[in-house]
Amino acid sequence: MDSLKEKFAAKAGPAAAEVKALIKEKGDVKLGEYTVAQVYQGMKSMIGMVTETSKLDPNEGIRFRGYTIPELREKLPKTPGGTEPLPEGIFYLMLLGELPTEEDALHIGNDWARRAIVPKHVFDVLDKLPASTHPMTQFVIAILAMQTESIFAAAYAKGVNKKEYWSYVYEDSMNLIARLPRVAAYIYRRKYKNGVHIEPDPKLDWAGNLAHMLGYDEDNMKSLMRLYMTIHVDHEGGNVSAHATHLVGSALSDPYMAFAAGMTGLAGPLHGLANQEVLSWILKLREELGGGLPSESQIEEYIKKTLADGKVVPGYGHAVLRKTDPRFTAQQDFYNNYIRPNGKDDLCEIVQMIYKVAPPILESTGKIKNPWPNVDAHSGVLLTHYGMVEHDFYTVLFGVSRALGVLASLIWDRALGHPIERPGSMTTEGIKKKIASIEAKG
Repeated sequence: MDSLKEKFAAKAGPAAAEVKALIKEKGDVKLGEYTVAQVYQGMKSMIGMVTETSKLDPNEGIRFRGYTIPELREKLPKTPGGTEPLPEGIFYLMLLGELPTEEDALHIGNDWARRAIVPKHVFDVLDKLPASTHPMTQFVIAILAMQTESIFAAAYAKGVNKKEYWSYVYEDSMNLIARLPRVAAYIYRRKYKNGVHIEPDPKLDWAGNLAHMLGYDEDNMKSLMRLYMTIHVDHEGGNVSAHATHLVGSALSDPYMAFAAGMTGLAGPLHGLANQEVLSWILKLREELGGGLPSESQIEEYIKKTLADGKVVPGYGHAVLRKTDPRFTAQQDFYNNYIRPNGKDDLCEIVQMIYKVAPPILESTGKIKNPWPNVDAHSGVLLTHYGMVEHDFYTVLFGVSRALGVLASLIWDRALGHPIERPGSMTTEGIKKKIASIEAKG
């Protein structure tokens, strides 16, 4: 270890211990309308931004413009004979705040199809990367490579009136959303399928076409992709990918730059990477318990061992939610309706058993505010059932979906003229002085 690093280590250890003690002893002290603990622990529940497209209710789950996921599965337009909503419809809802007609959703789908041509240089850039490059790294690089097409950046350089910013952000956002399925499928086929690519089918909807270009033409997989793309679109503005997109966009970076920032956040294991961690944990559970379908008692003991080893049960808990995530329930419903009638899937059955035994165990620790499953607890096993076993690609699918919400929000940010985001901050020494001042006043 070099001298600078040694000096830092000598300071960092005691400082971390001091902060931990400060939170434990003075975490409830209010620094205005918020507490010391909130300042140090991720600003949880602090209202500091406006997001029009969705709101996360701790007891009801995510609502998109006031509609719950079960309501949207019922009310949003679907493909002829289909049972899952079209993502085109939820984009319309998030952008305009009203439910679309089938004609509205079809219009958006046709518009995206016209905009979906990806510039050749984007594929050239991807082809220069080692095939072993992580899919999310490739995804972010491809997004930034498309920035050469930014209509907003070109307009801003010419000195467009700020009242018109939203119009150019809209055009960039629509182009970007339209092209993401093609980019994602190219990355998937390049990395996992020896570069054998599949051309888009102009007759298919946005999510169905994504499944097709990935190489999955089974109708049920297309239905799953429509559901997956719908339930992952947004989760109010404070999550990392949405907040990062909003933050970078507030500097008037164009939608390509802003969305790329959001995707680097989505790639983190505490955010979008979690779904592949869940599946890896389940596969390890099954292997260590002898393969096949374990018993509930075996799973109970495995969960207890996981906790005793100082690890978490991935896919359980949420920073805001205090009930089972409705997105988990929607996927559970998909399994029961589409897969289970044709024969049980072991991995999906294990998910159901974990759902039964994990919450009481987690709740009994007294340390977990929400012992219920979130969206990541189910998504990976459904993809695996249909043959998509490449776990590190799952976050790219998450990213394609999340584009709908964060870019709809970005359009609104510019339409409402939101300024650059610049919150204040304090030093630990400043917080200690503030606490002393508050306590001295009684």
